[in-house]
Amino acid sequence: MGDSGEPNIVLEKSYDFALAIIGLYQRMVDMREFVLSKQLLRSGTSIGANVEEAQGAQSTKDFISKLSIAFKEARESRYWLRLLNRSTLCVLDYKPYLIQVEELIRLLSSIIKTSKARL
Repeated sequence: MGDSGEPNIVLEKSYDFALAIIGLYQRMVDMREFVLSKQLLRSGTSIGANVEEAQGAQSTKDFISKLSIAFKEARESRYWLRLLNRSTLCVLDYKPYLIQVEELIRLLSSIIKTSKARL
């Protein structure tokens, strides 16, 4: 928990993913896709917001709670990306985003498990 001044991998990766999703959202809107793109934008940017909130958690329980929300948002983002990847709604290369979100899911899961073991 908290800011130690050291690089925070999950914070950096979730921020980078949010930026990537914003770029993808803009491309999708340019292709006139307004519904699923908005869902993906919301869930994809929420991951980093919840990871950021977790940094200021008041307890380990609060930290786990915030990261659990980020984990759920990452899973939701994966769902939208998989759906878009298999549909013909907006034909783009979603694989790089799927790779990023899978990595976030693994990282968040690992941090949550480690934090729960400390309780």
